[in-house]
Formats: sequence, structure tokens, C-alpha cells
Amino acid sequence: MNHSQWKTRRTRKLLGESVDESPAYVEAGYAFALGQAVYDRRTELGLPQTELARRAGMTQSQISNIEGGDSVPTLPLLTRLAKALDASLTIDLDGDTSAFAFTAHDGGDSGEPQPGGRSSVA
Repeated sequence: MNHSQWKTRRTRKLLGESVDESPAYVEAGYAFALGQAVYDRRTELGLPQTELARRAGMTQSQISNIEGGDSVPTLPLLTRLAKALDASLTIDLDGDTSAFAFTAHDGGDSGEPQPGGRSSVA
């Protein structure tokens, strides 16, 4: 195949062609979507990475790695991040799609998330 016949994954999907995705590609998409959700919530709160890191008991470089999709945190670390971001984290993994959403707490002690939290999809 010469270069003029090459199609991107996105183009093949839009044309209805079959697109095989490697497990590594799918995992990278999850990491990127999670990182975007952390970034969105952090910037919504007006926090620098250093302050989020302090609140979560992490380093700034760890936050940077997560936001850049270079690292996938463990469940205990996700719990600390959600608490540091004063939000609930919802993870929806459903076959071809996934979504990560931090939903702000309402300020009370109920632990119920407010409607309208931001979501990042892979």
C-alpha cells in the first residue's frame, strides 16, 4: 500500500470499516481519559498540580504523569485523588467506550455527588 492509500483509524471507523484495536491501545485510551478527568476537575477548582499533590499525599510529578496519561493509579490512589478533588469518581467501562467523571460533592456530609460533573471518555 502506498502512502496515498493509507487511512487513519478514525477515517476507517467513519467509513464503517472494521478497526482492530490492540489491548495496549485501549489501555492507553483509558489512561488518557482518566488523566483528562483529573486535569478538568483540578483546573475547575483552580488548583495547581503541587496543591493537588499535597492534598493527595503525592508528588507533583505523579500528578503530571497521571494527567498526561503516562500512569494509571491504583484504586487506593484513585480514592485519595477523589478526596483531594472534593469529588466522587465514577468509572464506566462498557465494551468499546469508557468514561471517567469526577462529580463535585455538594458541600454537605451526605457524600452524594452533585449533578453536572465533568466526564472524560475514551
